[in-house]
Amino acid sequence: MAYKYVKVERVNKTLVVTMNRPEVYNAIHSPMHHEMEKIWNDFSTDPDLWVAVLTGEGLKAFSAGNDLKYTAKGGEGSICDTGFAGLSTRFNLEKPIIAAVNGFAMGGGFETALACDIIIASDNAIFALPEVRVGFLAAAGGVQRLVRQIGRGAAIDMLLTGRHVTAQEALSLGIVSQVVKQDRLLEIAFEKAEAVASVSPSAIKATKRVLNAMDKDSKLPESLLYSREVVAELRRTEDFKEGVNAFVEKRKPEWKNR
Repeated sequence: MAYKYVKVERVNKTLVVTMNRPEVYNAIHSPMHHEMEKIWNDFSTDPDLWVAVLTGEGLKAFSAGNDLKYTAKGGEGSICDTGFAGLSTRFNLEKPIIAAVNGFAMGGGFETALACDIIIASDNAIFALPEVRVGFLAAAGGVQRLVRQIGRGAAIDMLLTGRHVTAQEALSLGIVSQVVKQDRLLEIAFEKAEAVASVSPSAIKATKRVLNAMDKDSKLPESLLYSREVVAELRRTEDFKEGVNAFVEKRKPEWKNR
């Protein structure tokens, strides 16, 4: 099936999903969220697909995250029930997804990678949750998943400053499992996908089922729902409006603390 904002390709038992809005660094807006939800829904029920690789079009970006310019211009639509990129609140997928991060993964783009099972980064990859710099918060799982991935102290440093993390630092922190040359990124990601597809798919599904149950036992779904409630309150503040406007106008925000 052809999509407008995402490219999909089947390679043996692997589904290759490429976020395809390079003109905006693969930023995700409402129509793209819903396309990705459909892709993951179909992937989850296809018995001939055992693993997926998710990447971004071009050499500069995996994804810039939420398309703030689309939002500022009054773009209509909402995130789908399964969350950001159709992944952030999807807790029943029993097939693994490998994120091949080519370039920067910012905000919701980073949160999308964190919602995958394995992250492989190109050597020029940059990771950040810069939402606080534009009057927002990492509400698509960034707070919860980053804390669980690398520990509270290191995560808080990233969350409260919005600072950028290089691929090598991401490796040392445990955000990514591997850093490779950019021209070999997809090759290495395919190799990892083939390694996953070479073992028992029933065992993979069973493992994922336990991992999903662990997320539910630790109340990850409830915490993400609470994040949405907090965001709804944050959207009513002057600082939120100022952050979005300053981003679009490419200027430093003037915070009001109200």
